[in-house]
Amino acid sequence: MNGFNLAAPAGIRYRVFLFSYACAFSALESLVWRYFRRRARGDARYGLHLYERIGEGTRFLTDVWLHAVSLGEVTAAEPLIRILLRDGHRVLTTHATPAGRSRAEQSFADEISSGQMYVRYAPIDRPGYWRKFFAAHEPKVGLVVEMEFWPWMIEAARKAGVPLALINSQVPASTWTKARRLKVLFGHPVARATTVFAKSETQADRFRTLGAFDVRIAGETRFDMEPPEPQVRAGRALRKSLGKRSVLTIASVMEREEEVYLHTLAELFADPEPPFVIWVPRAPERFRALGERLRATGCKTILRSQDFDRELNPHTDLGHAQILVGDSLGEMNFYLAPADVVIVAGGFGSRGAHNVIEPLALGKPVITGPNVGTIEFPAIEAEDAGFLKVCKGPEELSDAVRQAVARGASEDVTSFHADHKGASQRIYKAIQPLLSRHR
Repeated sequence: MNGFNLAAPAGIRYRVFLFSYACAFSALESLVWRYFRRRARGDARYGLHLYERIGEGTRFLTDVWLHAVSLGEVTAAEPLIRILLRDGHRVLTTHATPAGRSRAEQSFADEISSGQMYVRYAPIDRPGYWRKFFAAHEPKVGLVVEMEFWPWMIEAARKAGVPLALINSQVPASTWTKARRLKVLFGHPVARATTVFAKSETQADRFRTLGAFDVRIAGETRFDMEPPEPQVRAGRALRKSLGKRSVLTIASVMEREEEVYLHTLAELFADPEPPFVIWVPRAPERFRALGERLRATGCKTILRSQDFDRELNPHTDLGHAQILVGDSLGEMNFYLAPADVVIVAGGFGSRGAHNVIEPLALGKPVITGPNVGTIEFPAIEAEDAGFLKVCKGPEELSDAVRQAVARGASEDVTSFHADHKGASQRIYKAIQPLLSRHR
Protein backbone atom coordinates (compact mmCIF):
# COMPACT_ATOMS: atom_id res chain seq x y z
CA MET A 1 0.00 0.00 0.00
CA ASN A 2 3.01 2.28 -0.29
CA GLY A 3 3.74 4.67 -3.13
CA PHE A 4 0.17 5.21 -4.29
CA ASN A 5 -0.81 8.74 -5.21
CA LEU A 6 -3.90 9.45 -3.14
CA ALA A 7 -4.31 12.77 -4.90
CA ALA A 8 -4.51 11.25 -8.39
CA PRO A 9 -7.46 12.87 -10.14
CA ALA A 10 -10.37 10.83 -11.40
CA GLY A 11 -11.02 10.66 -15.13
CA ILE A 12 -13.58 12.96 -16.69
CA ARG A 13 -16.20 10.21 -17.08
CA TYR A 14 -15.82 9.15 -13.46
CA ARG A 15 -16.14 12.76 -12.30
CA VAL A 16 -19.36 12.99 -14.29
CA PHE A 17 -20.53 9.80 -12.57
CA LEU A 18 -19.69 11.19 -9.11
CA PHE A 19 -21.52 14.44 -9.84
CA SER A 20 -24.59 12.64 -11.15
CA TYR A 21 -24.54 10.19 -8.25
CA ALA A 22 -24.29 13.05 -5.72
CA CYS A 23 -27.19 14.90 -7.35
CA ALA A 24 -29.36 11.76 -7.40
CA PHE A 25 -28.54 10.93 -3.78
CA SER A 26 -29.34 14.51 -2.72
CA ALA A 27 -32.72 14.34 -4.44
CA LEU A 28 -33.53 10.99 -2.86
CA GLU A 29 -32.06 11.54 0.61
CA SER A 30 -35.49 12.07 2.12
CA LEU A 31 -36.24 8.43 1.26
CA VAL A 32 -33.23 7.36 3.30
CA TRP A 33 -34.52 9.16 6.39
CA ARG A 34 -37.98 7.74 5.75
CA TYR A 35 -36.40 4.28 5.66
CA PHE A 36 -34.77 4.83 9.06
CA ARG A 37 -38.07 6.03 10.55
CA ARG A 38 -39.90 3.02 9.16
CA ARG A 39 -37.28 0.59 10.47
CA ALA A 40 -37.40 2.34 13.87
CA ARG A 41 -41.02 1.25 14.24
CA GLY A 42 -39.79 -2.35 14.39
CA ASP A 43 -36.39 -1.69 16.00
CA ALA A 44 -36.14 1.55 17.98
CA ARG A 45 -32.35 1.56 17.62
CA TYR A 46 -32.72 2.71 14.01
CA GLY A 47 -33.97 6.02 15.36
CA LEU A 48 -30.96 6.61 17.61
CA HIS A 49 -27.70 8.45 16.86
CA LEU A 50 -29.02 9.83 13.58
CA TYR A 51 -26.56 12.74 13.81
CA GLU A 52 -23.78 10.21 13.20
CA ARG A 53 -25.32 9.40 9.83
CA ILE A 54 -24.59 12.98 8.70
CA GLY A 55 -20.97 12.75 9.79
CA GLU A 56 -21.27 14.35 13.20
CA GLY A 57 -20.31 12.86 16.56
CA THR A 58 -17.61 12.72 19.21
CA ARG A 59 -14.08 13.38 17.97
CA PHE A 60 -11.91 10.27 18.21
CA LEU A 61 -8.46 10.33 16.62
CA THR A 62 -7.87 6.81 15.35
CA ASP A 63 -5.20 4.64 13.81
CA VAL A 64 -7.52 2.26 11.96
CA TRP A 65 -11.05 2.97 10.84
CA LEU A 66 -12.90 -0.23 9.93
CA HIS A 67 -16.32 -0.19 8.30
CA ALA A 68 -18.43 -3.32 8.86
CA VAL A 69 -21.97 -2.74 7.73
CA SER A 70 -23.84 -5.30 9.85
CA LEU A 71 -23.58 -8.28 12.18
CA GLY A 72 -21.98 -10.69 9.71
CA GLU A 73 -19.30 -8.25 8.65
CA VAL A 74 -18.46 -7.34 12.27
CA THR A 75 -18.14 -11.01 13.14
CA ALA A 76 -15.86 -11.54 10.15
CA ALA A 77 -13.63 -8.61 11.12
CA GLU A 78 -13.25 -9.49 14.81
CA PRO A 79 -10.00 -11.48 14.43
CA LEU A 80 -8.34 -8.56 12.64
CA ILE A 81 -9.70 -6.01 15.14
CA ARG A 82 -8.28 -8.06 18.01
CA ILE A 83 -4.83 -8.10 16.37
CA LEU A 84 -4.96 -4.31 16.00
CA LEU A 85 -6.04 -3.78 19.60
CA ARG A 86 -3.47 -6.27 20.90
CA ASP A 87 -0.72 -4.18 19.34
CA GLY A 88 -2.00 -1.00 20.94
CA HIS A 89 -3.69 0.67 17.98
CA ARG A 90 -6.71 2.91 18.36
CA VAL A 91 -9.62 1.50 16.40
CA LEU A 92 -12.82 3.12 15.16
CA THR A 93 -15.57 0.93 13.72
CA THR A 94 -18.54 2.18 11.73
CA HIS A 95 -21.75 0.36 10.93
CA ALA A 96 -25.00 0.76 9.02
CA THR A 97 -27.27 -1.42 11.17
CA PRO A 98 -28.02 -1.58 14.91
CA ALA A 99 -27.16 -5.30 14.85
CA GLY A 100 -23.65 -4.54 13.62
CA ARG A 101 -23.13 -1.73 16.09
CA SER A 102 -24.43 -3.79 19.02
CA ARG A 103 -22.16 -6.71 18.17
CA ALA A 104 -19.11 -4.45 18.15
CA GLU A 105 -20.14 -2.83 21.43
CA GLN A 106 -20.63 -6.21 23.09
CA SER A 107 -17.53 -7.90 21.68
CA PHE A 108 -15.18 -5.04 22.55
CA ALA A 109 -16.83 -3.56 25.64
CA ASP A 110 -13.56 -3.43 27.62
CA GLU A 111 -11.61 -1.70 24.85
CA ILE A 112 -14.41 0.82 24.35
CA SER A 113 -14.53 1.49 28.08
CA SER A 114 -10.76 2.05 28.19
CA GLY A 115 -10.89 4.54 25.31
CA GLN A 116 -8.89 2.43 22.86
CA MET A 117 -11.88 1.80 20.61
CA TYR A 118 -14.89 3.81 19.49
CA VAL A 119 -18.07 2.65 17.73
CA ARG A 120 -20.49 4.72 15.67
CA TYR A 121 -22.72 4.69 12.60
CA ALA A 122 -21.19 5.51 9.23
CA PRO A 123 -22.42 8.58 7.39
CA ILE A 124 -24.75 8.02 4.50
CA ASP A 125 -22.93 8.41 1.20
CA ARG A 126 -22.78 12.17 0.64
CA PRO A 127 -19.46 14.02 0.24
CA GLY A 128 -20.13 16.66 2.89
CA TYR A 129 -21.01 14.07 5.51
CA TRP A 130 -17.85 12.09 4.83
CA ARG A 131 -15.71 15.25 4.98
CA LYS A 132 -16.97 15.89 8.51
CA PHE A 133 -16.31 12.26 9.44
CA PHE A 134 -12.69 12.30 8.27
CA ALA A 135 -12.03 15.70 9.87
CA ALA A 136 -13.28 14.37 13.22
CA HIS A 137 -11.33 11.10 13.26
CA GLU A 138 -8.27 11.50 10.99
CA PRO A 139 -7.64 7.76 10.53
CA LYS A 140 -4.22 6.64 9.32
CA VAL A 141 -5.81 3.85 7.29
CA GLY A 142 -9.32 2.70 6.44
CA LEU A 143 -10.53 -0.88 6.00
CA VAL A 144 -13.90 -1.66 4.44
CA VAL A 145 -15.31 -5.18 4.87
CA GLU A 146 -16.97 -7.15 2.07
CA MET A 147 -18.81 -5.36 -0.77
CA GLU A 148 -19.28 -1.77 0.40
CA PHE A 149 -18.20 0.10 -2.73
CA TRP A 150 -19.74 3.48 -1.80
CA PRO A 151 -18.35 6.01 -4.31
CA TRP A 152 -18.20 9.06 -2.05
CA MET A 153 -16.86 7.11 0.90
CA ILE A 154 -13.92 6.02 -1.26
CA GLU A 155 -13.47 9.42 -2.89
CA ALA A 156 -13.66 11.35 0.38
CA ALA A 157 -11.03 9.04 1.88
CA ARG A 158 -8.67 9.87 -1.00
CA LYS A 159 -9.27 13.60 -0.61
CA ALA A 160 -8.61 13.32 3.13
CA GLY A 161 -5.34 11.47 2.45
CA VAL A 162 -6.59 8.26 4.04
CA PRO A 163 -5.37 5.04 2.34
CA LEU A 164 -8.45 2.86 2.04
CA ALA A 165 -8.34 -0.91 1.57
CA LEU A 166 -11.17 -3.29 0.78
CA ILE A 167 -10.91 -6.54 2.77
CA ASN A 168 -12.72 -9.88 2.39
CA SER A 169 -13.53 -8.42 -0.99
CA GLN A 170 -15.45 -9.96 -3.81
CA VAL A 171 -17.58 -9.08 -6.82
CA PRO A 172 -20.29 -11.77 -6.89
CA ALA A 173 -21.09 -13.49 -10.15
CA SER A 174 -24.62 -12.09 -9.94
CA THR A 175 -23.34 -8.50 -10.13
CA TRP A 176 -20.27 -9.07 -12.31
CA THR A 177 -21.95 -8.07 -15.57
CA LYS A 178 -23.33 -4.89 -14.02
CA ALA A 179 -19.92 -4.04 -12.53
CA ARG A 180 -18.19 -4.41 -15.90
CA ARG A 181 -20.82 -2.25 -17.56
CA LEU A 182 -20.25 0.50 -14.98
CA LYS A 183 -16.50 0.26 -15.54
CA VAL A 184 -16.90 0.65 -19.31
CA LEU A 185 -19.30 3.60 -19.03
CA PHE A 186 -17.68 5.60 -16.22
CA GLY A 187 -15.11 3.59 -14.29
CA HIS A 188 -15.73 1.55 -11.14
CA PRO A 189 -15.34 2.86 -7.54
CA VAL A 190 -12.94 0.03 -6.63
CA ALA A 191 -10.38 1.59 -8.98
CA ARG A 192 -10.23 4.53 -6.56
CA ALA A 193 -9.42 2.36 -3.51
CA THR A 194 -5.79 2.16 -2.44
CA THR A 195 -5.68 -1.63 -2.14
CA VAL A 196 -8.02 -4.56 -2.55
CA PHE A 197 -7.47 -7.66 -0.42
CA ALA A 198 -9.43 -10.20 -2.47
CA LYS A 199 -10.71 -13.53 -1.22
CA SER A 200 -9.44 -15.63 -4.11
CA GLU A 201 -7.65 -15.55 -7.45
CA THR A 202 -10.99 -15.45 -9.26
CA GLN A 203 -12.01 -12.39 -7.29
CA ALA A 204 -8.60 -10.77 -7.74
CA ASP A 205 -8.92 -11.10 -11.51
CA ARG A 206 -12.32 -9.42 -11.40
CA PHE A 207 -10.99 -6.49 -9.41
CA ARG A 208 -8.08 -6.06 -11.81
CA THR A 209 -10.54 -6.04 -14.70
CA LEU A 210 -12.49 -3.28 -12.94
CA GLY A 211 -9.31 -1.19 -12.76
CA ALA A 212 -8.22 -1.73 -9.15
CA PHE A 213 -4.66 -0.43 -8.70
CA ASP A 214 -3.21 -2.80 -6.11
CA VAL A 215 -4.88 -6.20 -5.73
CA ARG A 216 -3.65 -8.88 -3.33
CA ILE A 217 -5.07 -12.27 -2.43
CA ALA A 218 -5.50 -12.41 1.34
CA GLY A 219 -8.29 -14.94 1.78
CA GLU A 220 -11.19 -14.59 4.20
CA THR A 221 -10.83 -13.38 7.80
CA ARG A 222 -13.81 -15.49 8.90
CA PHE A 223 -11.49 -18.50 8.80
CA ASP A 224 -9.53 -16.87 11.65
CA MET A 225 -12.52 -16.75 13.98
CA GLU A 226 -12.28 -18.87 17.10
CA PRO A 227 -15.68 -20.27 18.11
CA PRO A 228 -16.44 -19.06 21.67
CA GLU A 229 -15.89 -22.05 23.92
CA PRO A 230 -18.82 -21.36 26.32
CA GLN A 231 -21.26 -21.38 23.40
CA VAL A 232 -19.76 -24.50 21.87
CA ARG A 233 -19.75 -26.27 25.24
CA ALA A 234 -23.40 -25.34 25.87
CA GLY A 235 -24.35 -26.45 22.36
CA ARG A 236 -22.71 -29.82 22.83
CA ALA A 237 -24.51 -30.24 26.15
CA LEU A 238 -27.79 -29.51 24.40
CA ARG A 239 -26.94 -32.13 21.78
CA LYS A 240 -26.24 -34.69 24.48
CA SER A 241 -29.54 -33.96 26.21
CA LEU A 242 -31.43 -34.74 22.99
CA GLY A 243 -30.19 -38.33 22.98
CA LYS A 244 -30.44 -40.17 19.68
CA ARG A 245 -32.49 -37.51 17.91
CA SER A 246 -30.71 -35.98 14.95
CA VAL A 247 -30.31 -32.19 15.01
CA LEU A 248 -30.80 -29.87 12.04
CA THR A 249 -29.87 -26.20 12.30
CA ILE A 250 -31.29 -23.77 9.74
CA ALA A 251 -29.18 -20.63 10.02
CA SER A 252 -29.70 -17.00 8.96
CA VAL A 253 -33.21 -17.36 7.56
CA MET A 254 -34.79 -14.33 5.91
CA GLU A 255 -38.58 -13.96 5.89
CA ARG A 256 -38.86 -14.49 2.13
CA GLU A 257 -37.35 -17.99 2.47
CA GLU A 258 -39.41 -19.19 5.42
CA GLU A 259 -41.94 -21.00 3.23
CA VAL A 260 -39.16 -23.12 1.70
CA TYR A 261 -38.03 -24.42 5.07
CA LEU A 262 -41.54 -24.89 6.44
CA HIS A 263 -42.25 -27.22 3.52
CA THR A 264 -38.97 -29.10 4.12
CA LEU A 265 -39.76 -29.54 7.81
CA ALA A 266 -43.22 -30.88 7.02
CA GLU A 267 -41.52 -33.64 5.05
CA LEU A 268 -38.85 -34.33 7.69
CA PHE A 269 -41.34 -34.35 10.57
CA ALA A 270 -43.24 -37.11 8.75
CA ASP A 271 -40.19 -39.41 9.02
CA PRO A 272 -40.19 -42.23 11.60
CA GLU A 273 -37.32 -40.47 13.40
CA PRO A 274 -37.83 -36.74 12.82
CA PRO A 275 -35.02 -34.31 13.69
CA PHE A 276 -34.90 -31.68 16.38
CA VAL A 277 -34.68 -28.38 14.54
CA ILE A 278 -32.92 -25.17 15.53
CA TRP A 279 -34.22 -22.29 13.40
CA VAL A 280 -32.20 -19.06 13.53
CA PRO A 281 -33.77 -15.98 11.88
CA ARG A 282 -31.35 -13.49 10.35
CA ALA A 283 -33.39 -10.38 11.20
CA PRO A 284 -34.21 -9.61 14.86
CA GLU A 285 -37.57 -8.23 13.71
CA ARG A 286 -38.59 -11.80 12.84
CA PHE A 287 -37.81 -13.32 16.24
CA ARG A 288 -41.26 -12.98 17.76
CA ALA A 289 -43.22 -13.29 14.54
CA LEU A 290 -41.48 -16.52 13.57
CA GLY A 291 -42.23 -18.16 16.90
CA GLU A 292 -45.88 -17.25 16.52
CA ARG A 293 -45.95 -18.51 12.95
CA LEU A 294 -44.39 -21.87 13.83
CA ARG A 295 -46.80 -22.39 16.71
CA ALA A 296 -49.71 -21.50 14.44
CA THR A 297 -48.68 -24.37 12.13
CA GLY A 298 -48.88 -26.77 15.05
CA CYS A 299 -45.14 -27.15 15.59
CA LYS A 300 -44.11 -27.64 19.21
CA THR A 301 -41.84 -24.62 19.48
CA ILE A 302 -39.58 -23.29 22.22
CA LEU A 303 -37.61 -20.04 22.30
CA ARG A 304 -34.04 -19.32 23.37
CA SER A 305 -35.24 -16.14 25.12
CA GLN A 306 -37.93 -17.90 27.18
CA ASP A 307 -36.82 -21.47 27.65
CA PHE A 308 -33.06 -21.14 28.33
CA ASP A 309 -31.19 -19.31 31.07
CA ARG A 310 -28.33 -16.85 30.63
CA GLU A 311 -25.79 -19.70 30.63
CA LEU A 312 -27.67 -21.38 27.75
CA ASN A 313 -29.09 -24.15 29.90
CA PRO A 314 -32.68 -25.23 29.12
CA HIS A 315 -35.22 -24.87 31.92
CA THR A 316 -37.98 -26.69 30.04
CA ASP A 317 -38.53 -30.27 28.95
CA LEU A 318 -37.08 -30.75 25.48
CA GLY A 319 -38.56 -34.21 25.04
CA HIS A 320 -41.63 -33.10 23.11
CA ALA A 321 -40.20 -29.96 21.50
CA GLN A 322 -39.74 -29.98 17.73
CA ILE A 323 -38.22 -26.57 17.04
CA LEU A 324 -35.99 -24.20 18.98
CA VAL A 325 -36.15 -20.63 17.66
CA GLY A 326 -32.79 -18.92 18.05
CA ASP A 327 -34.15 -15.51 18.98
CA SER A 328 -30.89 -13.98 20.17
CA LEU A 329 -27.93 -12.21 18.63
CA GLY A 330 -24.27 -13.21 18.85
CA GLU A 331 -24.94 -16.85 19.82
CA MET A 332 -24.72 -18.54 16.43
CA ASN A 333 -22.08 -21.01 17.60
CA PHE A 334 -24.47 -22.25 20.30
CA TYR A 335 -27.01 -22.99 17.57
CA LEU A 336 -24.46 -24.60 15.26
CA ALA A 337 -22.61 -26.77 17.80
CA PRO A 338 -25.43 -29.33 18.40
CA ALA A 339 -26.15 -29.84 14.69
CA ASP A 340 -25.59 -33.00 12.71
CA VAL A 341 -26.15 -30.94 9.56
CA VAL A 342 -26.61 -27.23 8.90
CA ILE A 343 -28.72 -25.55 6.24
CA VAL A 344 -27.30 -22.09 5.58
CA ALA A 345 -30.12 -19.94 4.27
CA GLY A 346 -30.05 -17.36 1.53
CA GLY A 347 -29.29 -19.78 -1.27
CA PHE A 348 -32.93 -19.89 -2.35
CA GLY A 349 -33.28 -16.11 -2.20
CA SER A 350 -32.30 -13.33 -4.56
CA ARG A 351 -29.51 -12.00 -2.33
CA GLY A 352 -27.59 -15.26 -2.17
CA ALA A 353 -26.36 -17.69 0.46
CA HIS A 354 -24.93 -16.50 3.74
CA ASN A 355 -21.68 -17.44 5.50
CA VAL A 356 -20.84 -21.15 5.50
CA ILE A 357 -17.51 -20.78 7.27
CA GLU A 358 -18.83 -20.87 10.85
CA PRO A 359 -20.44 -24.32 10.52
CA LEU A 360 -17.40 -25.62 8.64
CA ALA A 361 -15.21 -24.45 11.55
CA LEU A 362 -17.22 -26.70 13.83
CA GLY A 363 -16.93 -29.68 11.47
CA LYS A 364 -20.53 -29.57 10.28
CA PRO A 365 -21.65 -30.63 6.80
CA VAL A 366 -23.49 -27.75 5.14
CA ILE A 367 -26.41 -27.52 2.71
CA THR A 368 -27.57 -24.44 0.84
CA GLY A 369 -29.51 -23.38 -2.25
CA PRO A 370 -28.25 -22.70 -5.78
CA ASN A 371 -27.58 -18.97 -5.39
CA VAL A 372 -24.01 -19.14 -4.03
CA GLY A 373 -22.60 -16.18 -5.95
CA THR A 374 -22.23 -14.24 -2.71
CA ILE A 375 -20.00 -16.96 -1.26
CA GLU A 376 -18.14 -18.19 -4.35
CA PHE A 377 -15.16 -18.43 -2.05
CA PRO A 378 -15.21 -20.79 -0.23
CA ALA A 379 -18.36 -22.40 -1.68
CA ILE A 380 -16.64 -23.75 -4.80
CA GLU A 381 -13.75 -25.19 -2.80
CA ALA A 382 -16.03 -26.64 -0.10
CA GLU A 383 -18.37 -28.21 -2.65
CA ASP A 384 -15.45 -29.76 -4.53
CA ALA A 385 -14.17 -31.20 -1.25
CA GLY A 386 -17.59 -32.69 -0.46
CA PHE A 387 -18.35 -30.58 2.61
CA LEU A 388 -21.03 -28.39 1.01
CA LYS A 389 -24.12 -29.66 -0.79
CA VAL A 390 -25.68 -27.14 -3.15
CA CYS A 391 -29.30 -28.08 -3.87
CA LYS A 392 -30.67 -27.06 -7.26
CA GLY A 393 -34.15 -26.57 -5.85
CA PRO A 394 -36.08 -26.70 -2.53
CA GLU A 395 -37.47 -30.12 -3.45
CA GLU A 396 -33.98 -31.59 -2.88
CA LEU A 397 -33.58 -30.29 0.67
CA SER A 398 -35.22 -33.01 2.72
CA ASP A 399 -33.28 -35.83 1.01
CA ALA A 400 -30.05 -33.83 1.31
CA VAL A 401 -30.62 -33.52 5.06
CA ARG A 402 -31.34 -37.24 5.44
CA GLN A 403 -28.22 -38.18 3.49
CA ALA A 404 -25.99 -35.80 5.46
CA VAL A 405 -27.26 -37.20 8.77
CA ALA A 406 -26.66 -40.74 7.56
CA ARG A 407 -23.07 -39.95 6.51
CA GLY A 408 -22.19 -38.18 9.74
CA ALA A 409 -19.47 -35.59 10.30
CA SER A 410 -15.95 -35.85 8.89
CA GLU A 411 -12.75 -34.67 10.55
CA ASP A 412 -11.66 -33.49 7.11
CA VAL A 413 -14.13 -30.61 7.39
CA THR A 414 -12.15 -28.99 10.20
CA SER A 415 -8.91 -29.64 8.29
CA PHE A 416 -10.37 -27.78 5.31
CA HIS A 417 -11.15 -24.87 7.61
CA ALA A 418 -7.66 -24.85 9.17
CA ASP A 419 -5.99 -24.80 5.74
CA HIS A 420 -7.59 -21.43 4.95
CA LYS A 421 -6.60 -19.50 8.07
CA GLY A 422 -4.27 -16.50 8.18
CA ALA A 423 -6.04 -13.70 6.28
CA SER A 424 -6.17 -11.35 9.29
CA GLN A 425 -2.44 -11.55 9.85
CA ARG A 426 -1.69 -11.06 6.16
CA ILE A 427 -3.80 -7.90 6.05
CA TYR A 428 -2.28 -6.55 9.25
CA LYS A 429 1.25 -7.11 7.99
CA ALA A 430 0.42 -5.22 4.79
CA ILE A 431 -0.99 -2.14 6.56
CA GLN A 432 1.62 -1.92 9.34
CA PRO A 433 3.86 0.61 7.47
CA LEU A 434 0.89 2.98 7.27
CA LEU A 435 0.24 2.79 11.00
CA SER A 436 3.67 4.21 11.81
CA ARG A 437 3.19 7.37 9.74
CA HIS A 438 2.53 10.75 11.38
CA ARG A 439 -0.68 12.62 10.82
